[in-house]
Amino acid sequence: MYKTILVPIDMAHVAKGKANVNLAASYGAQGAKVILLNVVDDIPNWAAVDLPEGLLDKSVKATKAELKAIAKASGMEMEVEVRIGHSYDTILEVAKKKKVDLILIASHRPGFQDYFLGSTAAKVVRHANCSVLVVR
Repeated sequence: MYKTILVPIDMAHVAKGKANVNLAASYGAQGAKVILLNVVDDIPNWAAVDLPEGLLDKSVKATKAELKAIAKASGMEMEVEVRIGHSYDTILEVAKKKKVDLILIASHRPGFQDYFLGSTAAKVVRHANCSVLVVR
């Protein structure tokens, strides 16, 4: 059983994220710490100029509220984090900082482009210093 589990959730695939939250409960030891994480992609400066002011902050706040609702619905006490950056780098950074035992990450069915570029889950699997469970 794992003591600290990181569950990255892609808000475009919330149903998979909710399923992974329930799965995390079954993999965790009694009193395990579960961390829900969403990474909001950073907007390049050249694109941010044309966007309404405060859009990124509003997105982070809305995402955090949605993650808190997912945590509350699960009935488990969870830590919720929303970070800005690149998905796999941020997932690995949080995992290292929080001394995570297991990263429980969803993966989509790979498309042709994923064989050349690699998905977030594939990069996390290759570079994580802890166990990674990829759920399809």
